[in-house]
Amino acid sequence: MKKSFELPSQVYKAYDIRGIVPTQLNTDFALLLGRALAIRAKKLDIQEAVVGYDGRHSSPELATALTQGMRAEGVNTLNIGLVPTPMVYYQAAEHQIGLAVAITGSHNPPEYNGFKIMLDGKAIYGEDITSLHAEMQALMGTESDAQPGQAKSESIIEDYIDRISTDIKLARPMKIVIDCGNGVGAVAATELYKRLGCEVDELYCEVDGDFPNHHPDPADPTNLHDIINHLKNSDCELGLAFDGDADRLGVVTKNGEIIWPDRQLILFLRDTLERVPGATIIYDVKCSRHVGESIKAAGGKPLMWKTGHSLVKAKMAEIDSPLAGEMSGHIFFKERWYGFDDGLYAGARLLEILSKVDDPTATLESLPQDISTPELKLPMQEGEPHALIAQLQEVAEFPSAVSTNKIDGVRAEYADGFGLARASNTTPVVVLRFEAESERALHRIKNEFRAAILALLPDAKLPF
Repeated sequence: MKKSFELPSQVYKAYDIRGIVPTQLNTDFALLLGRALAIRAKKLDIQEAVVGYDGRHSSPELATALTQGMRAEGVNTLNIGLVPTPMVYYQAAEHQIGLAVAITGSHNPPEYNGFKIMLDGKAIYGEDITSLHAEMQALMGTESDAQPGQAKSESIIEDYIDRISTDIKLARPMKIVIDCGNGVGAVAATELYKRLGCEVDELYCEVDGDFPNHHPDPADPTNLHDIINHLKNSDCELGLAFDGDADRLGVVTKNGEIIWPDRQLILFLRDTLERVPGATIIYDVKCSRHVGESIKAAGGKPLMWKTGHSLVKAKMAEIDSPLAGEMSGHIFFKERWYGFDDGLYAGARLLEILSKVDDPTATLESLPQDISTPELKLPMQEGEPHALIAQLQEVAEFPSAVSTNKIDGVRAEYADGFGLARASNTTPVVVLRFEAESERALHRIKNEFRAAILALLPDAKLPF
């Protein structure tokens, strides 16, 4: 190991490791990370790791270096190759493998890559990620004295498809269009949905790490133009789109209406609560207030929680919730599945529900919704967003609000809507979102937040 190699501290994010290849992440980095994770695993008596990777050009060599580092510290590795991130989680859950790493840049631009890590059945986040920096630094220039681990490679795609298709049954055949955005979901999506009984039209289902057609992020409406056009000009009754590593699902109706993840969650929670009556359903602070109301109406207990897929997964495990969802598109099924976020599986559950009705468009478009803004971002300097939010939590007043929730930022609840300001855990921005029954109410809520922020930051150039 070259002692001179610099370990960049900025790649250790709140929920994963992410950075630019090769300046920030490279094979030297991956090797050290593999060693550090293996040392942690062995302290927990974990002897095996599963590793899979997405379709980015740098992913195979990062996987090779990562597994090399793990074996150097005495951990056996199973390389499952080019797979969506959820398949790595699936293999770990199905076969009780204690360490799992997906190498993926998710929806970041092509020059990025990253590592999503599970240890001892839990996604690691926060301090457990940032402390890896020091652990890896300590290993620089050292050699392991462990007995080397064994290497195995295996394809699990067929096993994963079998597992889903034996449990999920469609009431009727459906014709759908899928858009994989040249992401890694393409290795399984078509075959999975055909196996469930769908006729499938494909858009961008060739894995290509350059993402030549559009960015693989269904949270941005511009990336859904092609699937909307295909639905208009074909006899497909539904569109499913996936992000770069297929842990998030985008849904589009025949009419071209985008069904955002919080509305998807309403459909899923109604279905789940029929089989698990009275259960607690988790949703993050960015979701529509209709989610909480829909949970109550369906006889469940709503629990609003912090944003972040790792945080939500941890809370689900703690309270044994059957279902959780985030506005970002991560939907977590524990009932009939394993409690991790999986866009392909969410698509299968959606088809199961919609196959029971003649008009999926009507069912989806009837889900409750208010007038809402997209996520609005106030860029700031590193460290400033969290400081501003702490101040808002302490002194801000929202005159017409019914209550405020400070679990993650400040969310003011109104009789006719909500407003949210929170610090992003991944970039130095304050994220804002507003929702209301009418334009007038939306305007009022925005004004209250505007006044609260400008009282603390008079020169702020607000995005609303």
